Amino acid sequence: MNYGYGAPPGGHPGAYPAGFPGQQQDPLFGYFTAVAGQDGQISSEELQVCLTQANFSGGYKPFNLETCRLMISMLDRDMSGSMGFNEFKELWAVINGWKQHFMSIDKDMSGTVDPQEMNQAISSMGYRLSPQAMNCIIKRYSTQGKINFDDYVACCVRLRTLTDIFRRRDQAQQGVATFQYDDFIQCTLST
Repeated sequence: MNYGYGAPPGGHPGAYPAGFPGQQQDPLFGYFTAVAGQDGQISSEELQVCLTQANFSGGYKPFNLETCRLMISMLDRDMSGSMGFNEFKELWAVINGWKQHFMSIDKDMSGTVDPQEMNQAISSMGYRLSPQAMNCIIKRYSTQGKINFDDYVACCVRLRTLTDIFRRRDQAQQGVATFQYDDFIQCTLST
């Protein structure tokens, strides 16, 4: 079987300078400023509060702080460890897309997906993974054979980020990349 590494990247438009036209009229801007610290940035802790208040994970359970760190890292183009409004806005759209996708595969509306549903979800995102790779994902992100939305998001972030990193190093787009050890450690630990 030909295993591949996902659909084309979702695009990473460049950030607008602070105060782009229409920013104050954006409904998310008010929400952003209410959550952002004095520095006008959202930290992983502030993102956790924001996503909990928005009830993304259901039952007003707090999002895992590590998942919040992963999400910020995925879009942190300036490597600040926090996100500005444009990064927040992009993340909000991505999370909403993942939430819709999660709900569409959670057929029994239990708030969790089982391994077969997760396999379907990953395949529908364009990833062609071996059964062994899928088994690793299921073991890593499931609790008693079920994957909740928070862990689903963590998995989606890791797949997207690692795929983007791999794609940049796969010059011929053949599914083969060469990494120096230090580069590999940086890539995997930064996701």
